[in-house]
Amino acid sequence: MSEETEGAGEKLSGVDRAAILLMSLGEQEASAVLKHMGAREVQKVGNSMASLTGVKREQVSRVLDEFIATVDEKTSLGVDADDYVRKVMQEALGDKASNMIDRILLGRDSKGLESLKWMDPRSVAEMIRQEHPQIIAIVLSYLDSDQAAEVLGFLPERARPDVIMRIATLDGIPPSALSELDDVIQRQSSGSENVKSSSVGGVRTAAEILNLVDGVTEQGVLDSVKETDESLGQRIQDEMFVFENLIDIDDRSIQTILREVQSEQLIVALKGADQAIKEKLLKNMSRRAAEMLEEDLEAKGPVKVAEVEAAQKEILVTVRNLADQGQIELGGKGDEYV
Repeated sequence: MSEETEGAGEKLSGVDRAAILLMSLGEQEASAVLKHMGAREVQKVGNSMASLTGVKREQVSRVLDEFIATVDEKTSLGVDADDYVRKVMQEALGDKASNMIDRILLGRDSKGLESLKWMDPRSVAEMIRQEHPQIIAIVLSYLDSDQAAEVLGFLPERARPDVIMRIATLDGIPPSALSELDDVIQRQSSGSENVKSSSVGGVRTAAEILNLVDGVTEQGVLDSVKETDESLGQRIQDEMFVFENLIDIDDRSIQTILREVQSEQLIVALKGADQAIKEKLLKNMSRRAAEMLEEDLEAKGPVKVAEVEAAQKEILVTVRNLADQGQIELGGKGDEYV
């Protein structure tokens, strides 16, 4: 947990608040909560639980009080159940709640598909690489974007543009495709149950996956898609949001983003950023925080391009999550790439 987050409970990230809440429960109660979470959420909350140190008593009290206040002012009787679940989960887990809410409210609970989220990306890629590109597209659409991006990186280079195009043009999953996908999971895992129909895929999903792959792969796939279907390629590009686009976000939204980003992550990301981006972020910090960040940037030694790219893409995940929750507004989208 960064120095800036140690001073006040309201500056804790959603993941840190969830970690503190779970660590305040007994082991049995915490386990009961975790078993309802997806693999990626468990991993991120678990990492936060392992790294939290020096948590002050008032911070724990603040997190618990905020959660209890949210629950007390609501009731599961006489109110919209979906709205109740959504609000409570977002309060508890912050920007990491959206995928879990989808699974709860939209019924995406197939154990066969869900098991893929517990596998490392290389293993998922090995499992599906020989399948039809449409099956690969459906699998990647179901995975969280960051995991799907890693899986895409392990697929043959020649297959990536086709898969991305299929994801972008995927409009739900027809029964025949669901049946085929279920057969794939049954053949290569320890078993599965019937898969429910789910609306996945689309231009937005393709853009989110490309946002999270490395720069070379991103540009190569996008160029190939445009060669085949220029209109589709442009629609994907228009939907993408890259680090330079932070310059177009309003100051209040920038301040919200900064509260959710770890200091070390921001330092690495800014090592490869334009001066205009640095100035945009610095002016939305307190004078002391801005001075400390500038000092840390000067003291930071050389950083690999891949590390800068990874840090920037992690921040973009946070930005997208905040935008999806309506906490920030995204500005215009540019054509340049990190």
